[in-house]
Amino acid sequence: MESLLAQIARKERHRLRVLQVDVEARPDLAERLAVATAPTLVLVRERRPVARLEGRASAPRIEALLERHLAA
Repeated sequence: MESLLAQIARKERHRLRVLQVDVEARPDLAERLAVATAPTLVLVRERRPVARLEGRASAPRIEALLERHLAA
């Protein structure tokens, strides 16, 4: 999933920023974002989680999620 997210980050670099968080090193952030399993993709807008995908996800599924929120 990392390489997929890197590809999306390059493609959408003007519309979003992709960050990877080590939940073991940042348990406070994992708790705040309610991350219970890895991998989990959390879309945050204005410091609030607005969408999430838990487990492995395909590129079309991630892009559809992002497009719904980036178009708004």
